[in-house]
Amino acid sequence: MIPRYSRPEMVAIWEPANKFRIWFLIEAHACDALAELGVIPAAAAREVWAKGDQPYTDSRIARIDEIERETRHDVIAFTTELAEQVGESARFVHQGMTSSDVLDTCLAVQLAQAADLLIADLETLLAALERRAFETRDMLCMGRSHGIHAEPLTMGLKFAGFHAEFQRNLARLKAARAEVATCAISGAVGTFANIDPRVEAHVADKLGLSPEPVSTQVIPRDRHAQFFATLGVIASSVERLAVEIRHLQRTEVREAQEYFAPGQKGSSAMPHKRNPILSENLTGLARVVRSAVIPAMENVALWHERDISHSSVERMIGPDATVTLDFALARLAGVVDRLVVYPQAMLGQVNAFGGIHDAQRVLLFLTQNGVSREDAYKIVQRNAMRVWKSFGIDPDNPDRAAETDAEDAEAATHDNRLFFFLGRDPELAERLEVARLNDLLDTDSAAHHTRHVKTIFQRVFGRAGD
Repeated sequence: MIPRYSRPEMVAIWEPANKFRIWFLIEAHACDALAELGVIPAAAAREVWAKGDQPYTDSRIARIDEIERETRHDVIAFTTELAEQVGESARFVHQGMTSSDVLDTCLAVQLAQAADLLIADLETLLAALERRAFETRDMLCMGRSHGIHAEPLTMGLKFAGFHAEFQRNLARLKAARAEVATCAISGAVGTFANIDPRVEAHVADKLGLSPEPVSTQVIPRDRHAQFFATLGVIASSVERLAVEIRHLQRTEVREAQEYFAPGQKGSSAMPHKRNPILSENLTGLARVVRSAVIPAMENVALWHERDISHSSVERMIGPDATVTLDFALARLAGVVDRLVVYPQAMLGQVNAFGGIHDAQRVLLFLTQNGVSREDAYKIVQRNAMRVWKSFGIDPDNPDRAAETDAEDAEAATHDNRLFFFLGRDPELAERLEVARLNDLLDTDSAAHHTRHVKTIFQRVFGRAGD
């Protein structure tokens, strides 16, 4: 875990002090259940709590590490140090249990704790997306497919789309949390031969977990695979939003920009630069989170009732994936919250190419007025190419500028060049009165393309706004 990309609260979940504290709680709650069942003396269970429930200070952790260097076994090192604190009653600790009961149950608690922080992160991001969506609900901008101008939408719809996606991510994460929050106190090979299943139920209840139906000595790793796969999906959504911001900040687009603080520098060489460094960073962090998914999947296939091939993997991907995603979600919420948008630049993009974004509207209008779809498509496409030519662009000859004529020059004086050329198309004139086309021209293009925005907002947010 690199401090540069870590936040203290998430890091603390994976620190030895928290891990050993959870290990102690598992053992102590198990002692309580064993005492209630009459397996161990009630006084022993009370003594475990009284003498063992102390903070795991640096000195205690160092002592456990010292013992492990000799025993080469982390759980034995822990119980040995605990015995040094508790005394004679420590002989009743870990009755009928195996190391995986402690390790797997602890991991379940840690992943649940991490999920709670990530859930809060998602809720913060969702709040930022909702605020920006309503703020920009009616802000017209150009929609793009394949990176090419398509038809207008609004910036608010972009935010609303991401909000809906992260709503799904929130539901996925809550489901993954429930899936992974299971407890195993079933002993060697998971048969409960030497410990009563009621002990597991008691520990599970105290730690906010569910008993694992069949633990086979370890909790099945399909649960963990789902958890890390969910983190990977969330990371991909983070990257999708980050990439959108990066594209919108490109100089030739300039529709949005990450907040640039006073005194901030964009380049050591070029003083004019304002780079989308936070969004680029988020793309990189998303890759790190997703890198945990395949190892988690490969952890599912263990030998027979257990092996430890999963252990070393989880010691790395557990902290790394959760800490990194926590940082990424917090950073993304900040980027969204302070994202600078440029309405005039957006409108400029919409109006940049003479109304060719109305091509489908004209196509449908022609089909509804007696023109076959095939003929209508040819007519509209032909005139759209004339629009490109009027801008000095020849799509078929990219190595040279298109030769323009007087008609192109006249078209340049019109806001909607597509309608200008359509009005002069002889084939279209034979099929449709120009006056009918003018009726379409008089219809507000922006209003047409955005007429159902409020309906979409109602679906996403449960309200459309004013």
